[in-house]
Amino acid sequence: MNQTRIGLSSIWNHFQSTLFSWLEEDLGELTDKQKQLVEALELIQVETHLPYVGRVPGRPLESRCAIARAFVAKAVYNLPTTAVLLDQLESNIKLRRLCGWERKNEVPSAATFSRAFAAFAESQLTERVHAAVIERHFGDQLIGHISRDSTAIAAREKPLKPESKEKHPKKRGRPKKGEARIKEPTRLERQSAGMSLSEMKADLPSACHVGSKRNSKGYKTSWIGYKLHIDASDGGIPISCLLTSASLHDSQVAIPLAEVTSRRVTHCYDLMDAAYDSPLIKQHSESLGHVPLIDENPRNKARKAEIADEQMRCRKTGYKLAETIRYNVRSTVERVNGRLKDEFNARMVRVKGHSKVMTH
Repeated sequence: MNQTRIGLSSIWNHFQSTLFSWLEEDLGELTDKQKQLVEALELIQVETHLPYVGRVPGRPLESRCAIARAFVAKAVYNLPTTAVLLDQLESNIKLRRLCGWERKNEVPSAATFSRAFAAFAESQLTERVHAAVIERHFGDQLIGHISRDSTAIAAREKPLKPESKEKHPKKRGRPKKGEARIKEPTRLERQSAGMSLSEMKADLPSACHVGSKRNSKGYKTSWIGYKLHIDASDGGIPISCLLTSASLHDSQVAIPLAEVTSRRVTHCYDLMDAAYDSPLIKQHSESLGHVPLIDENPRNKARKAEIADEQMRCRKTGYKLAETIRYNVRSTVERVNGRLKDEFNARMVRVKGHSKVMTH
């Protein structure tokens, strides 16, 4: 955690001492939001991940670098639509120049922005940029805790209708002598049996669907769209994320998400809530050399009462387990989810399709 703070502090000192002063000489004094945009653009360096078009037959493409920077500005400024972004680019000279256009007539049309966004989604630009940033700044650091959770992503799509399953009547009673009844393995069992990461990702449902869960007050809420599963490190840095159908249970994504995270960073503890309480998930975490700290999901009323009594006794005596203190760090991922929705446009998804929603 201290290494993470030192790394972030060095980046901030670079911005303060050199980058901001150089830009303000050319553009004038920058606002806090413009400085935040400059930080993001300098940190991710999206231009290095775009292919060089060069001389190709046909009409030359508009500058994809400037359009990509504009989409970053759309997220930083928390703008709901591309139309609002275009309006800001026309009226805000500093924003337009930070994105890469000097004059109003250089800004492309909304149709060009739409085609460019589709190309970014098809090439998985944002996923590649995110992976490169994590590898560059956190690949050689030791991270204490990885907090895992999911958040609802509402979309303006029609949910996929569930396919009708053929009903196979089950034989009642005990099997006959010599008869073998094969039980189909669950997704967690298939993942633990040795599936590759690409196979595990392909096996996860990704279509728009209806999801439901109970909120912190115990009320059931539903939405149409997707789920974003996030692994966040100390300091609120999202290390890896996967987008799935809203109806998928959180536990089904724990193993592939842990594989992605373990290939990017080195960490010690995996913190998860009761939705991930499964022996297979614990075994997989331990096989990666991590310590799983998972909130217990009581399977019956008796066990639930025991846990409540134990928590009450700990509160009265003021006793706290070391695992309990570490588990409290898991609120980090909740703050990451909140920032994505409140500050970076995750509540206003106006595109359709898994790849475009993930890029957004």
